[in-house]
Amino acid sequence: MWAGRAAIDRYRQHVGNTGDKHLNMPSEARSEWFKLTDGVSPAEATASLPASPAALAKKKGANATEVRERAAAVRTRRLMKELKEIQRLQQSRTEPVFTVELVNDNLFEWRVRLHQIDPDSDLAADMRELNIENILLHLVFPENFPFAPPFMRVIEPRIEKGFVMEGGAICMELLTPRGWASAYTVEAVVMQFAASVVKGQGRVARAPPRPAREFTRRRAEEAFRSLVKTHDKYGWVTPALSDG
Repeated sequence: MWAGRAAIDRYRQHVGNTGDKHLNMPSEARSEWFKLTDGVSPAEATASLPASPAALAKKKGANATEVRERAAAVRTRRLMKELKEIQRLQQSRTEPVFTVELVNDNLFEWRVRLHQIDPDSDLAADMRELNIENILLHLVFPENFPFAPPFMRVIEPRIEKGFVMEGGAICMELLTPRGWASAYTVEAVVMQFAASVVKGQGRVARAPPRPAREFTRRRAEEAFRSLVKTHDKYGWVTPALSDG
């Protein structure tokens, strides 16, 4: 069985078929949560989460400096914890599903190399044929993370279909403010992408890209803003678990 399937199943058990933000996890997912939260239960964690920057700003006496400092502390602690856990998993496995490296030692900007996708997929076949070892993803964590989602895009290879848009933008509801929950982990995001790019019949692009189709951060951000507006207007369709 594809090694990434177990991680995807854990993610799906956590968020549910409709992307619910409740934390009624099965025992295995709950165990992983405890590892990430120093033994704090999901219910306790959500109850004790620091106020979001928006909520904090509404409190009497709150000022811009307090909001920024509080948000920075929350973001740093959360990412340090997640990075430590991911690195532990990387070191414990001879063939990790994905690996992480910081961009210029910046904790808030990651490059993720996805080494494993469903080996029976057309995308995996393309990668084997073209000797492409992994899919390189770029993640940027905003100042109000984890209360807002990271921005994630594909850097290489250039992928067609698979919910990969212009510039390498990724069409996934959980990457939008409406679909995001602060309990989601980076592992969950990466593994959901691994499932979505296969389900969407992604393929490695063979033809040289036209300038308008090059994978750049600017084009990815523009494409992502556009698709969020579209889905906010018309809604999202969440496929059944049996489909993915």
